[in-house]
Amino acid sequence: MTDLTENSSIADLQNLPYWLPGELLINSESAGESNMNLVLRIQTNQRSLILKQSKPYVRKYPQIPAPIGRIAVEHRFLELVSGEEFLAEMSPKVVQFDPEQHILIMEDLGKGLDYSWIYSGKRDLNEGEVEQLVGYLNQLHGLKVTDFPDNLEMRRLNHEHVFRFPFLEENGFDLDSIQPGLQAISLAYKTDPRLKEKLEALGGRYLRHGTVLLHGDFYPGSWLDVPSGIKVIDPEFGFPGDAEFDLGVFLAHLDLGQQPESLKEQVLSAYCHRFDLDLVQQYRGVEILRRLIGIAQLPIDLTLSQKAELLNNGKYLILN
Repeated sequence: MTDLTENSSIADLQNLPYWLPGELLINSESAGESNMNLVLRIQTNQRSLILKQSKPYVRKYPQIPAPIGRIAVEHRFLELVSGEEFLAEMSPKVVQFDPEQHILIMEDLGKGLDYSWIYSGKRDLNEGEVEQLVGYLNQLHGLKVTDFPDNLEMRRLNHEHVFRFPFLEENGFDLDSIQPGLQAISLAYKTDPRLKEKLEALGGRYLRHGTVLLHGDFYPGSWLDVPSGIKVIDPEFGFPGDAEFDLGVFLAHLDLGQQPESLKEQVLSAYCHRFDLDLVQQYRGVEILRRLIGIAQLPIDLTLSQKAELLNNGKYLILN
């Protein structure tokens, strides 16, 4: 396997067998802070492309192993959504896929920002943005898919960091390095037997094979704001599962971003498929908890007391 990095030379990239006749590479740069994969923006004399390569570890946390085949799941997901006009318009188009090199080349959607600004608490999504994001889930969850990979290795990785690791008393992750006092607050959630029992059952459900194709990581870091509108990227955690998982994650990040209750109500009222509200709330609660006391931290601008209140709310959603 050709192991590319952010520092791979133009000459090395030019030698890859993906370019059009007469196509010359002009520039290569990191395409942003990808958590999972190497992602390069490559400018040529004919076009601009995004090159993504998966590695056998998590890019942001190289000490964490990760299934290298996740890029094939992303490719399959993008193939499927390309056949639906609404989803295709909100997704990058595949240019080439090299499974042996674990490389996926896509169109460049244009330089833009993801929606991580939501966590500043200083600005709200508008109703049109929420409508478009719910529309994406409506279309995606309505697809009739029978042959999508179960993506079990990626789900096991996610399971560890959503349902298990954040709730270990001794996990080696000092939350006081994130915010002084957070470690002490977290102990109430790491030592609650009823909560742990519920999390074990919910995590087991997450690992089961379901019937609805999910994005699997439907949060502001996967929503891209570019000149042509909102795009949804990074579906490598996609799998057939509970629609309630995508909905719960969506709502949890509106909570973490201090968004108005009216927008959360809009999500549930605009979603057009049947769903189990209790299950949505349980997935919502665990996503709140794991984002506040787990390793996958976000640039959240909250006081310790605000985090304590959110943690308490997340526990309530899981247990009630």
